[in-house]
Amino acid sequence: MSVMRKALLGAALAAVLVTGTGAGARAAAAPEADLAHHGHVSLWDGRLGVWLVSENHGPADVSQATVRLTFSQPLAAGQELPSACLWSSDRVISCRTGELRAAGAVGELALDLRTAGRPDELTVEIRTVWRDGVVDGNPRNDRHRVLVLATGDPYVF
Repeated sequence: MSVMRKALLGAALAAVLVTGTGAGARAAAAPEADLAHHGHVSLWDGRLGVWLVSENHGPADVSQATVRLTFSQPLAAGQELPSACLWSSDRVISCRTGELRAAGAVGELALDLRTAGRPDELTVEIRTVWRDGVVDGNPRNDRHRVLVLATGDPYVF
């Protein structure tokens, strides 16, 4: 390969790396927000309480997001959930957060659930699974895994 062709190929590769192509370039152009979920989980006598606060540290608003709660133990059948939530399985609940304005209002969720049995402990995973096309450059604060012992104590995340 000639020196000229190598130089042109090198310049073309550098341009692709700098400007990006395909999905990566589209994702970089998407608005960015920083969703965060915090709260606590308690387990006692087959009861499970979850209190979750979702917030957006910005800079872009998020019109809607979905948070998924996955439990290591099955939950009792026939329980009603808040209107923003739905059952994905006997161990998974998905909930809409509502609009999360940048550095503005927060979305709150409270769940009072029953487990299928009376476990001594369980694990709950909290994670944003959809954010209406907004990129989150800091996903560490919207993903949690919490071990909850059946003591009735609030385990904070």
